[in-house]
Amino acid sequence: MSLAIETRDLRYRPGNGFQISNLSMHVPRGALYGFLGPNGAGKTTTIRLLLGLLPAQAGRITVLGQTMPAEHVAVMSRTGYVPERPHVYPTLTVDEALRLHAAYHDRWDGAWAAELLRQFGLVGDRKVGALSKGETGKLMMLLALAQQPELLVLDEPTDGLDPVVRRDVLEALLEYVSTHQATVLISSHLVHELERICDWIAVMDRGAMIAELPMQEFKAGIKRLSVYNAPDQLTDVPFTVLRRTSFNGSGEQWLVRGWTDDMRDFFPAAGSTLREVIDLDLEDGFVELLRSFREVK
Repeated sequence: MSLAIETRDLRYRPGNGFQISNLSMHVPRGALYGFLGPNGAGKTTTIRLLLGLLPAQAGRITVLGQTMPAEHVAVMSRTGYVPERPHVYPTLTVDEALRLHAAYHDRWDGAWAAELLRQFGLVGDRKVGALSKGETGKLMMLLALAQQPELLVLDEPTDGLDPVVRRDVLEALLEYVSTHQATVLISSHLVHELERICDWIAVMDRGAMIAELPMQEFKAGIKRLSVYNAPDQLTDVPFTVLRRTSFNGSGEQWLVRGWTDDMRDFFPAAGSTLREVIDLDLEDGFVELLRSFREVK
């Protein structure tokens, strides 16, 4: 599998408390990779490390086949970035912001920038500082897309935007991906948004990567099982048991990861009865995964 982003044993500790420890990350080329985690999980810090905006204290970072931060200029010329906070001078007009960004990007597509300006309903002579939050979000996405990047790195690009604006921004993103086969890393805590558009998912919490796999595998593999007469000790279990909770005396609910239907035979062999397999959507799976990770920690 060819990778657009890869980290190995990445470490960063800005001070006492929070740290990123031995982070390994694998973003396939052409993927829509959802980077999910609660606020404070370390998503933005990781993105800044990937883009050379923070210095890693150990480990290796490769982006688009080039080593970061040593080849930062070459990588960023091929990367569109929407940061968590807007990075455009508020005293510029929208048109001036476009011309400024166009001057730094050889692949800038002026015709498409003009089309996005029209689609997004942005007015060229308005000051950036006078734009609403939704309009600013649209401008940030326009600037990133018009660069014609191979990689888009989006840090909470729709946070705080109303549903109509979110849909406009995401539709423009998906149109670009479908026509340019670009790779997208999109960080968010909006679970349903990522479930709708992403084909890979990564879950981060407290500076650690706790899951990274194709979206369908994530959704299909995390289940809640109703089990009766469960053994006290588990041996040779073909899936990972994240949590066990008792109910109705002899019953237990198991949260499991890595489940497939052919694993049902485990239960009669262990002297137990599997009564029900309950599907979880992405949000349920995300919450349960975080809960089990924090219980272990």
